[in-house]
Amino acid sequence: MHPDINIYHEALTESDKAIADTLASLIDKHLPNAESKIWHAHPVWFIDGNPIVGYSKLKDSVRLLFWSGQSFEEPDLLPEGKFMAAEARFTNVNQIQKSDLKRWLNKAAEIQWDYKNIVKRKGKLERLK
Repeated sequence: MHPDINIYHEALTESDKAIADTLASLIDKHLPNAESKIWHAHPVWFIDGNPIVGYSKLKDSVRLLFWSGQSFEEPDLLPEGKFMAAEARFTNVNQIQKSDLKRWLNKAAEIQWDYKNIVKRKGKLERLK
């Protein structure tokens, strides 16, 4: 995990830090070849320069975001934004279902939309995998 992500975690409350630590650990475990860094002020993991998964602290929860998550056909991931992203929100570390997260991360590696080139394509997404 990128050292800046540890700095991000240290600024969180104890309960939010527990959520973030668990998410980061599981993401690193199940996406071992992904690059992690702070991107737009939040921890994000990339495969070949394409954002795959990340999380951020919201007012009332920690939001886990999958950039291509709407294509996963997972009822516990809710659509977010106008593109293909989907999210899950956590207020307690015990809400993280490791088997669900593992399945979502496996799908994230297999099902990708090309966010890396979205500006070049003037807002049009194309499926990579």
